[in-house]
Amino acid sequence: MSVRWQNTLSRSAALRGFGLFGGIDVRLELCPAPENHGIVFERTDLTEPVQIPALIDYVVPRPRCTVIEQYGTCVAVIEHVMAALAGMQIDNCLVRIDAPEPPACDGSSQAFLDLIDAAGIDQQTALREVVRVPHLLEVTDSEHVGIVALPPREDEYEVGYLLNYGPGPIRPQAFKAHVSPVTFRNELASARTFVLREEVTALQASGIGLRATPANVVVFDTAGPIETTLRYHDECARHKTLDCVGDFALLGADLQGQFIAQRSGHRLNHELIRRLRHAANSPSETCEQHQRLAG
Repeated sequence: MSVRWQNTLSRSAALRGFGLFGGIDVRLELCPAPENHGIVFERTDLTEPVQIPALIDYVVPRPRCTVIEQYGTCVAVIEHVMAALAGMQIDNCLVRIDAPEPPACDGSSQAFLDLIDAAGIDQQTALREVVRVPHLLEVTDSEHVGIVALPPREDEYEVGYLLNYGPGPIRPQAFKAHVSPVTFRNELASARTFVLREEVTALQASGIGLRATPANVVVFDTAGPIETTLRYHDECARHKTLDCVGDFALLGADLQGQFIAQRSGHRLNHELIRRLRHAANSPSETCEQHQRLAG
């Protein structure tokens, strides 16, 4: 089983923007953290700052995004930040944030990747935990919505996404990536979140996403994307793959396996990670992993 050293940031780096869902102005700062600290979000806008580990145990159900909560305090829409940290193999980081959600930026992870580049990366002296998919795992909502996880052929971490919403402006597409810092930077980081025009109208009528524009989300009408050009012909599938990388990072370990998602969203991503944790922690699998490491 391939293992590596843990990484953190060399220095702190910050950016400002506003949240996509709530529209609140926000400052986010990525800070170095010690070995085995993990990724922790800290709400600094409260009288007493609250820290929330970015782990599956702290996830609470919310539509359309990933939300973590502790002591009644939450941080929402963390998936793009998590994808950037996981994609660049940043294992230990304190994410200080003075609002309930990070900046939307352009709807991708690119701004957070740029922040990591500005901060630099330091290798640490503790080993990163690895979780290997032990056998076929599957979560489904229906015949055509779900995720399958398979054992790796070797030690790879591969994520694929099949997107087919039927007739409409978003054409069927698929994307697959062997996740590494190089592929994340070159193939995933700049893929933007997307939505149908009628969805935007409905959300804004309920007070959500009032500052959403084509500058921070790709909006599709019947003719295609509005006031923007797609960065890739399969940008929507790439962004869904990015979301998977961010959500799967909630396991708090490097992954080895083949993950194939079909029209899945955050809820199924979370359920798969819960099942993977349970499967990897079963006595027989733990013994087998120890034997593999020893061999």
